[in-house]
Amino acid sequence: MTSHLVTGIAELVTHDGRFAGPLGVVRDAALVVDDGRVAWAGPSSSAPAADARTDVEGRAVLPGFVDSHTHLVFAGDRADEFAARMAGARYTGGGIARTVAATRAAGDDALRAHLARLVAEAKAQGTTTLEIKSGYGLDVVHEERLLRLAREVTPETTFLGAHVVPPGIDRNAYLALVTGPMLAACAPHARWADVFCEPGSPHAFDGDESRAVLTAAASAGLGLRVHANQLGPGPGALLAVELGAASLDHATHLDDADVTALADAAAHGGPVVTLMPGVELSTRSPYPDARRLLHAGIEVALATDCNPGTCYSTSMPLMIALGVAHLRMTVEQAVRAATLGGARALRRDDVGHLRVGARADLCVVDAPSVAHLAYRPGVPLARTLDVG
Repeated sequence: MTSHLVTGIAELVTHDGRFAGPLGVVRDAALVVDDGRVAWAGPSSSAPAADARTDVEGRAVLPGFVDSHTHLVFAGDRADEFAARMAGARYTGGGIARTVAATRAAGDDALRAHLARLVAEAKAQGTTTLEIKSGYGLDVVHEERLLRLAREVTPETTFLGAHVVPPGIDRNAYLALVTGPMLAACAPHARWADVFCEPGSPHAFDGDESRAVLTAAASAGLGLRVHANQLGPGPGALLAVELGAASLDHATHLDDADVTALADAAAHGGPVVTLMPGVELSTRSPYPDARRLLHAGIEVALATDCNPGTCYSTSMPLMIALGVAHLRMTVEQAVRAATLGGARALRRDDVGHLRVGARADLCVVDAPSVAHLAYRPGVPLARTLDVG
């Protein structure tokens, strides 16, 4: 393999404590990649020789975005629901059944092609690591199929048979299916399991049902993630802490006891709280308070939740801009959440940073500082930089 020097970096975000500030920033920087890994990073004046060279001409470079929560394998469109919400309709989760019907009707090739388009769209905006959930099959055959297709593009696959209870099916019978034959068929294709824990929703799962799903998944060797506290207060946050979930996702409605439990668990590698402000943008729902979590010492990640119903966006730069504008995050906090925070939500130590030994997943910004990701929202500034 040849080594590759990336130079002309106005601002390099490394998350390396040897360098300045909360992001480990190096100005007037360079970086050396060897065999797909970061071999050196520091001031350009000290850069070692390399076999090849790329000059980014005064742009900023940061780790590729880690989008730790998506639903990219689906068919169909729910733009009419979006329009209805913008006119005042309330989101309840019921529209998921429409996507399930469209997805079941689509062939593998159609789903694979749509998935490839969305992955390419994310990569074009600087995302280099993606988590992908099932959840639009809701029977054994289709849940297994969605995870198999997702596994073709990422190792970060999540079994979400417990997305909603399908219409016309007995709740207890469906819970037995999810924790039995469906889990057995899906576990070989999944790294994680998730559950939509929202006792206030007639379509989702209550605390006891969620516990049953997560306990069965853990026994099958899967890591745990929890959709919870999105639509209202509930037991999901405490359940995520109790069962050692890697992440608690959405988490809009947390009470003081939830925050205290999450903060206490954070000292022992407890759940990362993954916020997805594109959902609040697309549903006109209250935004969560990231600053409250960060001040309590809780690790926060930003993700897109890309799905056809509540946030049809693959743009991590948009999530950074919304994090700064609406979640009360600083630019540094939002950039960390979109990179290192996402990696920690996936319990990955090889991505989300540019310390020596990390995967050389690079994002270049067509601006001299990563602050422009929030300063110029909606402008296509970020892209992946492939240097081999």
